[in-house]
Amino acid sequence: MSTLDDRLVEMNLVELLHDADGVRSVEGGTPGEQVAVVEFLLAICYASGTYPESAAEWPVWVDRKDALRPAAEWLAKRPEDEVWDLFHPVEPLGQNALLAPFLDEHGAGPAQLVIERVGDYNQFFDHHHLEHPSPLPVAEAFRAMLTQHVYGPAGRARISGKETLGATITNLAATRLGTRIRVIALGDSLGETLRLNLAPVSGPAGTLNRTWTVGKERRGFTAKATPRAVDGPADLHSCLGRSVLLRPTRTGEYVDRVLLGAGEVLELGDEHLQDAVYLGKKGDGARKPLWASATRAVWREAHALYAAVDEARRSGGGGNDGSTLYRRLALFPPAGVAPEPGQRPARRVELWTVGLVAKQTTAIAWVDGTFPFAPGLEAELYEASYRGSVLAEFLAGALYKAAYAAWRVAYPNPKPTDKLLQIARFDARERHWKATRAPFELLMEETALGEDVGASLREYAAALATAARRFLTERLDSLPRNAQGAKARAAALRRFDDELDQQKAPAELRGGSTS
Repeated sequence: MSTLDDRLVEMNLVELLHDADGVRSVEGGTPGEQVAVVEFLLAICYASGTYPESAAEWPVWVDRKDALRPAAEWLAKRPEDEVWDLFHPVEPLGQNALLAPFLDEHGAGPAQLVIERVGDYNQFFDHHHLEHPSPLPVAEAFRAMLTQHVYGPAGRARISGKETLGATITNLAATRLGTRIRVIALGDSLGETLRLNLAPVSGPAGTLNRTWTVGKERRGFTAKATPRAVDGPADLHSCLGRSVLLRPTRTGEYVDRVLLGAGEVLELGDEHLQDAVYLGKKGDGARKPLWASATRAVWREAHALYAAVDEARRSGGGGNDGSTLYRRLALFPPAGVAPEPGQRPARRVELWTVGLVAKQTTAIAWVDGTFPFAPGLEAELYEASYRGSVLAEFLAGALYKAAYAAWRVAYPNPKPTDKLLQIARFDARERHWKATRAPFELLMEETALGEDVGASLREYAAALATAARRFLTERLDSLPRNAQGAKARAAALRRFDDELDQQKAPAELRGGSTS
């Protein structure tokens, strides 16, 4: 854990919840691992009854630094017959003890537990690296297990269903967050972060999924899984998305073997997606939550976050409706407005977005981004993020058209099969996108501080346009120093400048304003 004075310390779960306001954040090797630990802590809070009584109480409750102490006390006083032991022979924490008879024969090295190291799950592929017995420290194995439950991609497990619990144990469904972006509101401390993301509960809080063989009846593996209903937020945040079993070394300090198969599948509705933001619609007309993409960075869709809060405030979400994260954020008093008695004045919150990019069964990369949120500035933040994305998109299009103009001159008689590679020689879009994130973050920071959005956008547009033209010029340096090369270079630069001067170009690029 990272403390407020930037020291790294180790804590057990009781200590972490008890002293959550002295901790800045949980640590992890990846953003997904950090999210998985937060999910587990939220589940414990819900199971212990530690959450605000109502949406109206939520803004004040978020500031109560002792609000999480009941969760720590609940965890410390668990009855002796309720085992919280990662290696218990009958009730291993977060695991399925039914796999025990098959672990030694069918298990693999602990690399299989780590999403980023496993590669394709398909049991018919060569996976020598998964047999490597290099042990994994227990704390790392625990966090990796939680990450599998939350973010594990779909595919086929290496375990053989014919010899174990049933054929469908090999069929790994995408876990709860494996196909969408998770949004977490970040506070100044871990305690504040947890309180920001704990919602009022209108029905049962649900039961914590401590282990597979205790509590609710779990799925079997003789037939395709039937999604089960969620019995409350504690159940949701601790769902066992994988059947997994860990084998400790003799000293108990490491894990040296792992067996991993299919887990539970939940029936999820909108009430279970309180943090989701939606983009467009699927082919069948259904809404689709924002998803992780290898080609489109999260910041390019940040306006969806602000639109959700702005819509909540405009529609009266600041009343007693705390049904989504964004409706709760809309409960905070805006800047310049006197808060209700007992409330803190307008505050700053960061919205942290995390997702896993996977190609079929293979995890490709974690994507994440942090975006500022200031109550009352939702409309301005939306305008800045939306226009910022539009400007970056337009410049990317101009760069491609310029590259195409250079290609037409440089390659007068191209082979159709060579076209894409030849255009790529002059295409500066990749550098443009990499270089745009920092100016975009500065734009959002200025907006959250109350700076004039129009002026900030014009500065942002000028900086991006200057950088994009430089990137294009550098790509064109590969042209030969002859008449044809000079002609191709001139054609590309002229096309780029013409794109920015045309009437349909964003007003900010032409020195104007959208208002």
